[in-house]
Amino acid sequence: MLRNLTNRPLIRVMRREIRRIADSWVLIFSTMIAPIVAFLIIIWLFSDGVVRDLPIGVVDLDQTAFSSRVTRLVDAAPVCNVKWNLHSLVEAKQMMEAGKIEAVVLLPADLERNILNNKSSVIAVYINNTNVVKGGALKSGLYTTLSTVSAGIKVQLSVTKGESPERAIEKVRPVKVNTHLLFNPFGNYSYFLVLGLLPLLAVVFIFLGSVYALGMEFKEGTAGDLINMANNKIVVAMIGKMLPYTVLFFMDMMVMNIFLVKNLGTPVNGSLFAILLSELLMIISYQLLAILFLKLTANLRLSLSLGSAYTMMALTFSGLTFPAMAMPLAAKLFSLIFPYTFWLRIFMSQTLRGEPITEVLPSFLAFLPFIVCGVLAFPGIKRKLSHTRYWFRE
Repeated sequence: MLRNLTNRPLIRVMRREIRRIADSWVLIFSTMIAPIVAFLIIIWLFSDGVVRDLPIGVVDLDQTAFSSRVTRLVDAAPVCNVKWNLHSLVEAKQMMEAGKIEAVVLLPADLERNILNNKSSVIAVYINNTNVVKGGALKSGLYTTLSTVSAGIKVQLSVTKGESPERAIEKVRPVKVNTHLLFNPFGNYSYFLVLGLLPLLAVVFIFLGSVYALGMEFKEGTAGDLINMANNKIVVAMIGKMLPYTVLFFMDMMVMNIFLVKNLGTPVNGSLFAILLSELLMIISYQLLAILFLKLTANLRLSLSLGSAYTMMALTFSGLTFPAMAMPLAAKLFSLIFPYTFWLRIFMSQTLRGEPITEVLPSFLAFLPFIVCGVLAFPGIKRKLSHTRYWFRE
Protein backbone atom coordinates (compact mmCIF):
# COMPACT_ATOMS: atom_id res chain seq x y z
CA MET A 1 0.00 0.00 0.00
CA LEU A 2 2.84 2.38 0.87
CA ARG A 3 4.49 1.58 -2.46
CA ASN A 4 1.30 2.39 -4.33
CA LEU A 5 1.06 5.69 -2.48
CA THR A 6 4.62 6.71 -3.35
CA ASN A 7 4.03 5.82 -7.01
CA ARG A 8 1.14 8.21 -7.33
CA PRO A 9 1.84 11.02 -9.83
CA LEU A 10 1.49 13.83 -7.28
CA ILE A 11 3.95 12.22 -4.86
CA ARG A 12 6.40 11.50 -7.70
CA VAL A 13 6.33 15.12 -8.84
CA MET A 14 6.82 16.38 -5.29
CA ARG A 15 9.75 14.01 -4.70
CA ARG A 16 11.28 15.14 -7.98
CA GLU A 17 10.96 18.77 -6.92
CA ILE A 18 12.47 18.16 -3.50
CA ARG A 19 15.49 16.57 -5.22
CA ARG A 20 15.76 19.59 -7.55
CA ILE A 21 15.74 21.93 -4.55
CA ALA A 22 18.41 19.89 -2.77
CA ASP A 23 20.62 19.91 -5.90
CA SER A 24 20.26 23.65 -6.58
CA TRP A 25 22.16 26.19 -4.50
CA VAL A 26 20.05 28.97 -6.04
CA LEU A 27 16.80 27.40 -4.87
CA ILE A 28 18.17 26.66 -1.39
CA PHE A 29 19.41 30.23 -1.06
CA SER A 30 16.28 31.93 -2.41
CA THR A 31 13.82 29.87 -0.36
CA MET A 32 15.57 29.33 2.96
CA ILE A 33 18.58 31.62 3.42
CA ALA A 34 17.99 34.90 1.58
CA PRO A 35 14.57 35.69 3.13
CA ILE A 36 15.90 35.28 6.70
CA VAL A 37 19.02 37.34 5.96
CA ALA A 38 16.87 40.06 4.37
CA PHE A 39 14.57 40.12 7.42
CA LEU A 40 17.56 40.55 9.76
CA ILE A 41 19.03 43.37 7.67
CA ILE A 42 15.75 45.33 7.65
CA ILE A 43 15.28 44.88 11.40
CA TRP A 44 18.84 46.09 11.99
CA LEU A 45 18.42 49.13 9.71
CA PHE A 46 15.30 50.28 11.57
CA SER A 47 16.41 49.19 15.04
CA ASP A 48 16.32 52.76 16.40
CA GLY A 49 12.64 53.04 15.55
CA VAL A 50 12.45 56.84 15.47
CA VAL A 51 14.34 59.60 13.67
CA ARG A 52 16.97 61.22 15.91
CA ASP A 53 19.86 63.70 15.75
CA LEU A 54 19.30 65.09 12.27
CA PRO A 55 21.98 67.71 11.51
CA ILE A 56 20.77 71.31 11.52
CA GLY A 57 22.37 74.75 11.48
CA VAL A 58 21.60 77.84 13.55
CA VAL A 59 22.17 81.37 12.24
CA ASP A 60 22.41 83.48 15.40
CA LEU A 61 22.30 87.15 14.45
CA ASP A 62 21.57 88.22 18.05
CA GLN A 63 24.54 86.68 19.88
CA THR A 64 23.01 87.14 23.33
CA ALA A 65 22.45 84.92 26.33
CA PHE A 66 18.83 84.39 25.33
CA SER A 67 19.68 83.36 21.74
CA SER A 68 22.29 80.93 23.11
CA ARG A 69 19.62 79.46 25.37
CA VAL A 70 17.26 78.99 22.41
CA THR A 71 20.07 77.25 20.51
CA ARG A 72 20.65 74.86 23.42
CA LEU A 73 16.93 74.08 23.66
CA VAL A 74 16.78 73.33 19.93
CA ASP A 75 19.80 71.06 20.25
CA ALA A 76 18.12 69.28 23.17
CA ALA A 77 15.20 68.22 20.97
CA PRO A 78 15.64 64.48 20.22
CA VAL A 79 15.23 64.94 16.47
CA CYS A 80 17.74 67.83 16.22
CA ASN A 81 21.51 67.99 16.39
CA VAL A 82 22.90 71.53 16.07
CA LYS A 83 26.13 70.72 14.26
CA TRP A 84 26.79 74.17 12.80
CA ASN A 85 26.60 77.71 14.14
CA LEU A 86 26.50 79.74 10.96
CA HIS A 87 26.95 83.44 10.22
CA SER A 88 24.48 84.06 7.39
CA LEU A 89 21.60 82.54 5.45
CA VAL A 90 23.82 82.42 2.36
CA GLU A 91 26.22 80.11 4.16
CA ALA A 92 23.27 78.07 5.48
CA LYS A 93 21.80 77.71 1.99
CA GLN A 94 25.12 76.45 0.64
CA MET A 95 25.39 73.86 3.40
CA MET A 96 21.82 72.68 2.86
CA GLU A 97 22.38 72.34 -0.89
CA ALA A 98 25.54 70.34 -0.12
CA GLY A 99 23.48 67.97 2.03
CA LYS A 100 25.33 68.77 5.26
CA ILE A 101 22.28 70.05 7.14
CA GLU A 102 18.55 69.31 6.96
CA ALA A 103 17.18 72.52 8.53
CA VAL A 104 18.17 76.06 9.43
CA VAL A 105 16.95 78.11 12.42
CA LEU A 106 17.37 81.87 11.99
CA LEU A 107 17.51 83.86 15.24
CA PRO A 108 17.03 87.51 14.26
CA ALA A 109 19.01 90.49 15.53
CA ASP A 110 17.56 92.25 18.59
CA LEU A 111 15.76 89.03 19.60
CA GLU A 112 16.53 89.44 23.29
CA ARG A 113 15.87 93.20 23.24
CA ASN A 114 12.45 92.72 21.68
CA ILE A 115 11.55 90.05 24.21
CA LEU A 116 12.60 92.27 27.13
CA ASN A 117 10.58 95.17 25.70
CA ASN A 118 7.52 92.94 25.32
CA LYS A 119 7.68 93.10 21.53
CA SER A 120 7.10 90.22 19.15
CA SER A 121 10.00 88.67 17.30
CA VAL A 122 10.00 86.10 14.50
CA ILE A 123 12.26 83.04 14.51
CA ALA A 124 12.39 81.66 10.97
CA VAL A 125 12.84 77.96 10.27
CA TYR A 126 13.90 76.55 6.89
CA ILE A 127 13.47 72.78 6.40
CA ASN A 128 14.66 70.49 3.62
CA ASN A 129 11.47 68.58 2.84
CA THR A 130 12.73 66.49 -0.08
CA ASN A 131 12.49 63.55 2.29
CA VAL A 132 8.99 63.74 3.75
CA VAL A 133 9.81 61.58 6.79
CA LYS A 134 12.81 63.66 7.84
CA GLY A 135 11.06 66.92 6.98
CA GLY A 136 7.98 66.01 8.98
CA ALA A 137 10.02 64.94 12.00
CA LEU A 138 12.04 68.17 11.95
CA LYS A 139 8.94 70.31 11.52
CA SER A 140 7.24 68.65 14.47
CA GLY A 141 10.33 68.75 16.71
CA LEU A 142 11.28 72.36 15.97
CA TYR A 143 7.69 73.58 16.21
CA THR A 144 7.27 71.94 19.61
CA THR A 145 10.56 73.34 20.92
CA LEU A 146 10.02 76.89 19.70
CA SER A 147 6.39 76.87 20.84
CA THR A 148 7.59 75.87 24.30
CA VAL A 149 10.12 78.72 24.27
CA SER A 150 7.40 81.17 23.25
CA ALA A 151 5.02 79.91 25.92
CA GLY A 152 7.74 80.15 28.57
CA ILE A 153 8.42 83.79 27.66
CA LYS A 154 4.73 84.66 27.92
CA VAL A 155 4.48 82.98 31.31
CA GLN A 156 7.52 84.85 32.63
CA LEU A 157 6.18 88.20 31.42
CA SER A 158 2.82 87.55 33.06
CA VAL A 159 4.49 86.54 36.34
CA THR A 160 6.56 89.75 36.37
CA LYS A 161 3.29 91.68 36.11
CA GLY A 162 2.07 90.10 39.33
CA GLU A 163 0.02 87.14 38.07
CA SER A 164 0.37 83.72 39.66
CA PRO A 165 2.24 81.05 37.66
CA GLU A 166 -0.93 78.92 37.41
CA ARG A 167 -2.94 81.84 36.01
CA ALA A 168 -0.14 82.72 33.61
CA ILE A 169 -0.03 79.17 32.26
CA GLU A 170 -3.80 79.16 31.78
CA LYS A 171 -3.57 82.38 29.75
CA VAL A 172 -0.89 80.86 27.53
CA ARG A 173 -2.92 77.70 26.99
CA PRO A 174 -6.60 78.73 27.02
CA VAL A 175 -7.52 75.55 25.13
CA LYS A 176 -5.90 72.25 26.06
CA VAL A 177 -5.74 69.51 23.45
CA ASN A 178 -5.95 66.00 24.89
CA THR A 179 -4.36 63.80 22.22
CA HIS A 180 -4.52 59.99 22.29
CA LEU A 181 -2.27 58.02 19.92
CA LEU A 182 -4.04 54.69 19.64
CA PHE A 183 -1.98 52.31 17.52
CA ASN A 184 1.57 53.71 17.55
CA PRO A 185 1.92 55.88 20.68
CA PHE A 186 5.71 56.20 20.45
CA GLY A 187 5.81 57.39 16.83
CA ASN A 188 7.96 54.38 16.05
CA TYR A 189 8.62 54.07 12.32
CA SER A 190 9.36 50.37 12.71
CA TYR A 191 5.68 49.76 13.50
CA PHE A 192 4.70 50.49 9.92
CA LEU A 193 7.90 50.41 7.86
CA VAL A 194 9.34 47.12 9.13
CA LEU A 195 5.85 45.68 9.45
CA GLY A 196 5.33 46.36 5.73
CA LEU A 197 8.84 45.77 4.40
CA LEU A 198 9.39 42.29 5.82
CA PRO A 199 6.33 40.76 4.12
CA LEU A 200 7.14 42.69 0.94
CA LEU A 201 10.57 41.05 0.88
CA ALA A 202 8.86 37.72 1.47
CA VAL A 203 6.57 38.44 -1.50
CA VAL A 204 9.57 39.17 -3.71
CA PHE A 205 11.19 35.85 -2.82
CA ILE A 206 7.89 33.97 -3.14
CA PHE A 207 7.09 35.31 -6.59
CA LEU A 208 10.59 35.30 -8.09
CA GLY A 209 11.42 31.96 -6.48
CA SER A 210 8.29 30.41 -8.00
CA VAL A 211 9.05 31.93 -11.40
CA TYR A 212 12.61 30.62 -11.25
CA ALA A 213 11.57 27.12 -10.16
CA LEU A 214 9.06 26.70 -12.98
CA GLY A 215 10.99 28.75 -15.52
CA MET A 216 14.01 26.49 -15.18
CA GLU A 217 11.87 23.69 -16.63
CA PHE A 218 11.79 25.72 -19.86
CA LYS A 219 15.43 26.77 -19.71
CA GLU A 220 16.78 23.28 -18.99
CA GLY A 221 14.37 21.50 -21.34
CA THR A 222 12.94 19.34 -18.52
CA ALA A 223 9.34 20.53 -18.95
CA GLY A 224 8.37 17.38 -20.83
CA ASP A 225 9.68 15.21 -18.03
CA LEU A 226 7.54 17.16 -15.54
CA ILE A 227 4.37 16.64 -17.60
CA ASN A 228 5.09 12.95 -18.20
CA MET A 229 5.73 12.28 -14.51
CA ALA A 230 2.35 13.83 -13.74
CA ASN A 231 0.66 11.46 -16.22
CA ASN A 232 -0.05 14.42 -18.51
CA LYS A 233 -2.23 16.06 -15.83
CA ILE A 234 -1.33 19.72 -15.51
CA VAL A 235 -3.13 20.16 -12.16
CA VAL A 236 -1.05 17.36 -10.67
CA ALA A 237 2.11 18.80 -12.22
CA MET A 238 1.52 22.31 -10.88
CA ILE A 239 0.47 21.22 -7.38
CA GLY A 240 3.38 18.79 -7.08
CA LYS A 241 5.77 21.41 -8.44
CA MET A 242 4.69 24.29 -6.22
CA LEU A 243 3.68 22.57 -2.97
CA PRO A 244 7.24 22.09 -1.61
CA TYR A 245 7.86 25.80 -2.14
CA THR A 246 4.56 26.65 -0.47
CA VAL A 247 5.77 24.84 2.64
CA LEU A 248 9.18 26.52 2.57
CA PHE A 249 7.74 30.00 2.01
CA PHE A 250 5.19 29.48 4.77
CA MET A 251 8.05 28.60 7.11
CA ASP A 252 9.74 31.87 6.09
CA MET A 253 6.54 33.72 6.98
CA MET A 254 6.52 32.02 10.38
CA VAL A 255 10.05 33.28 11.02
CA MET A 256 8.89 36.73 9.91
CA ASN A 257 5.99 36.58 12.39
CA ILE A 258 8.39 35.70 15.20
CA PHE A 259 10.58 38.68 14.32
CA LEU A 260 7.59 41.03 14.20
CA VAL A 261 5.98 39.84 17.43
CA LYS A 262 9.02 39.00 19.57
CA ASN A 263 11.63 41.48 18.34
CA LEU A 264 9.50 44.39 17.20
CA GLY A 265 6.76 43.90 19.78
CA THR A 266 3.91 44.00 17.26
CA PRO A 267 0.72 43.18 19.17
CA VAL A 268 -1.71 40.50 18.04
CA ASN A 269 -5.02 42.01 19.13
CA GLY A 270 -7.11 39.94 16.72
CA SER A 271 -7.13 36.41 15.37
CA LEU A 272 -3.79 34.66 14.88
CA PHE A 273 -5.52 32.07 12.72
CA ALA A 274 -6.75 34.82 10.38
CA ILE A 275 -3.22 36.16 10.05
CA LEU A 276 -1.77 32.73 9.24
CA LEU A 277 -4.57 31.98 6.76
CA SER A 278 -4.03 35.30 5.01
CA GLU A 279 -0.31 34.55 4.69
CA LEU A 280 -1.00 31.14 3.20
CA LEU A 281 -3.48 32.62 0.72
CA MET A 282 -0.98 35.31 -0.24
CA ILE A 283 1.71 32.71 -0.90
CA ILE A 284 -0.64 30.62 -3.06
CA SER A 285 -1.82 33.74 -4.92
CA TYR A 286 1.69 34.81 -5.85
CA GLN A 287 2.68 31.27 -6.85
CA LEU A 288 -0.30 31.06 -9.18
CA LEU A 289 0.49 34.50 -10.57
CA ALA A 290 4.00 33.24 -11.28
CA ILE A 291 2.44 30.46 -13.37
CA LEU A 292 0.35 33.08 -15.17
CA PHE A 293 3.43 35.20 -15.97
CA LEU A 294 5.26 32.18 -17.40
CA LYS A 295 2.19 31.16 -19.38
CA LEU A 296 2.18 34.61 -20.99
CA THR A 297 5.93 34.77 -21.69
CA ALA A 298 7.32 31.21 -21.58
CA ASN A 299 10.59 33.01 -20.85
CA LEU A 300 12.44 32.83 -17.54
CA ARG A 301 14.45 36.04 -17.89
CA LEU A 302 11.49 38.15 -19.05
CA SER A 303 9.22 36.78 -16.32
CA LEU A 304 11.81 37.53 -13.65
CA SER A 305 12.18 41.10 -14.93
CA LEU A 306 8.45 41.74 -15.09
CA GLY A 307 7.93 40.03 -11.75
CA SER A 308 10.52 42.24 -10.03
CA ALA A 309 8.69 45.38 -11.11
CA TYR A 310 5.30 43.92 -10.28
CA THR A 311 6.18 42.85 -6.74
CA MET A 312 8.01 46.05 -5.79
CA MET A 313 5.18 48.31 -6.96
CA ALA A 314 2.97 46.71 -4.32
CA LEU A 315 4.64 48.76 -1.57
CA THR A 316 3.82 52.04 -3.33
CA PHE A 317 0.17 51.31 -3.99
CA SER A 318 -0.71 49.27 -0.89
CA GLY A 319 -1.46 52.36 1.21
CA LEU A 320 1.43 51.75 3.61
CA THR A 321 3.59 54.77 2.75
CA PHE A 322 0.79 56.99 1.39
CA PRO A 323 -2.82 56.73 2.63
CA ALA A 324 -5.01 54.81 0.19
CA MET A 325 -7.98 57.06 0.96
CA ALA A 326 -6.02 60.06 -0.37
CA MET A 327 -4.98 58.36 -3.63
CA PRO A 328 -6.57 59.25 -6.97
CA LEU A 329 -9.18 56.80 -8.18
CA ALA A 330 -6.81 55.36 -10.80
CA ALA A 331 -4.21 54.60 -8.12
CA LYS A 332 -6.83 53.00 -5.87
CA LEU A 333 -7.93 50.73 -8.71
CA PHE A 334 -4.32 49.91 -9.57
CA SER A 335 -3.66 48.84 -5.97
CA LEU A 336 -6.22 46.05 -6.42
CA ILE A 337 -3.91 44.04 -8.72
CA PHE A 338 -1.56 43.16 -5.83
CA PRO A 339 -2.39 40.40 -3.33
CA TYR A 340 -0.05 42.19 -0.92
CA THR A 341 -2.57 45.04 -0.63
CA PHE A 342 -5.24 42.76 0.82
CA TRP A 343 -2.85 40.85 3.03
CA LEU A 344 -1.63 44.13 4.54
CA ARG A 345 -5.21 45.17 5.34
CA ILE A 346 -5.82 41.87 7.13
CA PHE A 347 -2.52 41.99 9.01
CA MET A 348 -3.01 45.57 10.21
CA SER A 349 -6.58 44.78 11.20
CA GLN A 350 -5.72 41.69 13.24
CA THR A 351 -2.49 42.94 14.84
CA LEU A 352 -2.76 46.64 15.64
CA ARG A 353 -6.52 47.20 15.61
CA GLY A 354 -7.98 43.86 16.68
CA GLU A 355 -11.07 44.16 14.45
CA PRO A 356 -13.71 41.43 14.08
CA ILE A 357 -13.13 38.93 11.27
CA THR A 358 -16.20 40.25 9.47
CA GLU A 359 -14.34 43.53 8.85
CA VAL A 360 -11.65 41.81 6.78
CA LEU A 361 -13.81 39.20 5.07
CA PRO A 362 -13.81 41.23 1.79
CA SER A 363 -10.00 41.20 1.86
CA PHE A 364 -10.00 37.41 2.22
CA LEU A 365 -12.38 37.09 -0.74
CA ALA A 366 -10.11 39.38 -2.76
CA PHE A 367 -7.53 36.58 -2.98
CA LEU A 368 -9.94 34.48 -5.06
CA PRO A 369 -9.53 36.40 -8.37
CA PHE A 370 -5.75 35.93 -8.23
CA ILE A 371 -6.15 32.20 -7.56
CA VAL A 372 -8.72 31.86 -10.35
CA CYS A 373 -6.47 33.71 -12.84
CA GLY A 374 -3.62 31.36 -12.01
CA VAL A 375 -5.79 28.24 -12.36
CA LEU A 376 -7.16 29.48 -15.69
CA ALA A 377 -3.56 29.68 -16.92
CA PHE A 378 -3.08 25.91 -16.45
CA PRO A 379 -4.15 24.86 -19.98
CA GLY A 380 -1.88 27.47 -21.53
CA ILE A 381 1.13 26.58 -19.42
CA LYS A 382 0.56 22.90 -20.23
CA ARG A 383 0.74 23.61 -23.97
CA LYS A 384 3.99 25.51 -23.56
CA LEU A 385 5.51 22.93 -21.24
CA SER A 386 4.68 20.22 -23.76
CA HIS A 387 6.09 21.89 -26.88
CA THR A 388 9.83 21.70 -27.47
CA ARG A 389 9.93 25.08 -29.24
CA TYR A 390 9.54 26.76 -25.82
CA TRP A 391 12.41 24.80 -24.28
CA PHE A 392 16.01 25.91 -23.76
CA ARG A 393 15.05 29.58 -23.65
CA GLU A 394 16.87 32.01 -21.41
